[in-house]
Amino acid sequence: MPTIIKKLDAASYQLKDQVVAINRVTKVVKGGKNLSFAALVVVGDPSSAVVGYGSGKAKEVPQAIRKGIESAKKNLMRINLTQTSIPHIVLGRFGSGMVLLKPAPEGTGVIAGGAVRAVMTSAGIQNVLTKSIGTTNPHNVIKATFDALKKLKNRADVAAMRGKTAEEL
Repeated sequence: MPTIIKKLDAASYQLKDQVVAINRVTKVVKGGKNLSFAALVVVGDPSSAVVGYGSGKAKEVPQAIRKGIESAKKNLMRINLTQTSIPHIVLGRFGSGMVLLKPAPEGTGVIAGGAVRAVMTSAGIQNVLTKSIGTTNPHNVIKATFDALKKLKNRADVAAMRGKTAEEL
């Protein structure tokens, strides 16, 4: 049975944006080269565990970032967290990129590389260990991270699935 994902309203959160990558792109045409910029942006509200990503292209960098932010606000998602970490180990995949997320004890901090760190801090995850395996392409790494975050389950759902109470787990 497919799960129905309801769209989150971006206006109801205090979203902070973070630019992950800016890429200068050229298109070769008859008269020469057309320059443009592509921006990969992550937005999130750390207090309510909401995060999203988006990409924007424009002739100038600020407009590309603005478009990326608008795109990111359209695909926000809520994440299942414990107090300051994630509930269990999870592996996300996209293309040739894999991202491993492991819960960490209080005081560990965010142990993550560039693109994964941006997602973790935007989501409000304070203690987590991560490992990015395979590609270093920021687009694929972020998509693999979001795949991992989508796989996170909370205790109540797992308990209901197993026919037990949350305290029995």
